[in-house]
Amino acid sequence: MDKILQKKFKRLKDIIFKMDSILIAYSGGADSSLLLKVAKNILSDKILAVTAQSPTYPKDEINQAKKLAKSLKVKHLIIRTNELKNPDFSKNPINRCYFCKKELFAKLKKIAQARAIDFVADGSNLDDDKDYRPGAKALKEFKVRSPLKEAGLTKTDVRKLSKDLKLSTWNKPAFACLASRIPYNDKIDKKILQKIQQAEKVLEKLGFRELRVRHHNNIARIEVPKTEIIEVIDSGDKLIRRLKNIGYKYICLDLEGYRTGSLNETLD
Repeated sequence: MDKILQKKFKRLKDIIFKMDSILIAYSGGADSSLLLKVAKNILSDKILAVTAQSPTYPKDEINQAKKLAKSLKVKHLIIRTNELKNPDFSKNPINRCYFCKKELFAKLKKIAQARAIDFVADGSNLDDDKDYRPGAKALKEFKVRSPLKEAGLTKTDVRKLSKDLKLSTWNKPAFACLASRIPYNDKIDKKILQKIQQAEKVLEKLGFRELRVRHHNNIARIEVPKTEIIEVIDSGDKLIRRLKNIGYKYICLDLEGYRTGSLNETLD
C-alpha cells in the first residue's frame, strides 16, 4: 500500500473510531462493504448494517449482501422501502433519486434513534461527486455521514483497500438501482423493472459482468465494455431470442460501451 493510501486509510479509521456507533446503509457493493468491514474491525458490535429491499433492487444483490454481512458477523437488518408508491419517484423526474434516498434515510434515522446509535453513514466515495447525484441532497438533510468520502477515498482506493482486506467485493462491478435504466420522465413501474432485471440476467448468464440494459419502451439498449462488444455480437441469435421472449421488440448495442450514468448524458 502506498503512503498516500495509507494516510487515507488511517484517516478513515480515525473517523470511524470517533463516531462510536454507526448504522450503515449497506447495499453489498464495494463501497459499503469496505465501510462495513473497517467499522466492524474498529467498533465491533456497535454497528448495524441495514439493507433496503424494493422492486428497484434485484434479489441477487440482497442475497449477496446477506452473505457478506454474515461472514463478517455483523448485525444485519433488511427493511422494505416503497418508493414506487410515491408519484414523485415513479414519474421519474430528473431528481428521482432524491425521493428514494429521502424515504430510505428517514427510515434509517428512526431505526438509529430507536437503538441509540450515534450516526447513520453511507458508502459514498470521492468519485461520486463527478456524476449527477440528486440523492446527495437527502444525505445533507438527514445528516448522513460518508466516511469514505471524508477520508478522501476514490473508487480505485476502495478497490485496492478491499483487495488488501480480502473482501470478495473488491472487484465487484458497480451497481445502481434498476430505475437508473429508464430515461427520465418515462414512468417507472414494477413490470418494467422486472423486465430490465430479466434482460440483465440473460447477459450475466452469458458471462458478462459489467453491463447495463437501458429500457427505451420496446427497445433494449445494451451496454458492455468496448472490449466485449464483439462477444455480444457473437452471441447475437441466442441473445436476441431471449430478450425478445422477455418482451423487447428491438435489441440494440451501444457502440460507446458501458458507462455508469449514461442516461445523465441527456442532461448536458
